Amino acid sequence: MYIYSDRLYRKDEIELDDSSKQIIFTTLGNESIIEWLKNHHFPESFIEDITNEDQSITFEQSENFKLVILKYFLKDPEDELLYIEENIIIIMAGEKLIFLARDEKTVKNVVNRLFKRYRPTDSMEYIMYSIIDVIVDETMHIVDMIDDRLEEIEDRIFDESLDEKEVQKNLYFARRSLNRISKVSIQHNDAVNKIINHFPLVIRKKLKYEFIDLKEHLSFLINESKSYLDRTGYLQTLLMGFLSNRMNQAMQRLAAISLIFLPLTFIVGNYGMNFKYMPELGWKYGYLLVWALNITIAWLIFKWLKKKKWI
Repeated sequence: MYIYSDRLYRKDEIELDDSSKQIIFTTLGNESIIEWLKNHHFPESFIEDITNEDQSITFEQSENFKLVILKYFLKDPEDELLYIEENIIIIMAGEKLIFLARDEKTVKNVVNRLFKRYRPTDSMEYIMYSIIDVIVDETMHIVDMIDDRLEEIEDRIFDESLDEKEVQKNLYFARRSLNRISKVSIQHNDAVNKIINHFPLVIRKKLKYEFIDLKEHLSFLINESKSYLDRTGYLQTLLMGFLSNRMNQAMQRLAAISLIFLPLTFIVGNYGMNFKYMPELGWKYGYLLVWALNITIAWLIFKWLKKKKWI
């Protein structure tokens, strides 16, 4: 568990003091936090929302609490371009702000990013904005990373040592991740609009430009993720075209080889017929003549195919 007050503390157990300002970061498995929420009349429907893994992005408000549920993207071990989302919860109640996540790694990452921006004099609304901004910035970093990887994939498509299965898998996972990021960013944008509208007028004016910047970042994510999603489709088409062209070249070489041996097969087939009277059978150099004829024909066809760039 992490707590911000005058500075950042890390403790296994923290007593929540109702009379002091506390910003707490912990996992959903922390029973003491859930118990504290229940004891302070945290709505039962909110408890169900924060414990439900399938809960969608939302903003809810009661008399004493503000609840925000957002999505945070984590890298899936199956592939470096596959990201899965998990719920994160932000609860604001007076002088308390509680951040909850299922994965401890998520908690540590957000705490470390917020540490660079936190000031003890910051308002709870500004801290909520800062946490959301950290999450959006992290998603922007993921999109930039996917963009870099797509450029690498584009270069690899024209490499002779191309592993098409690996590239197809990377593109498939990139599409899944970008599609998720696009949908989540749209939902985040809606949630941010609700958060702004439920802040007091004084806070809205004070944080006007911060939330304008946040919405611009979300618009960037929506547009860029859709743009890169189209790019993955283009790369898949490019890959299929390249593989088709490579297969056509292989078939062309096979056809060229067949073309070389076709007249030779015809000549050999003639001399394989069982006729008693064949003039060439009585020639002393008949056998060598047939070999010379075959080699000459094969060489002439080979040179012609070389000129046509079939082989």
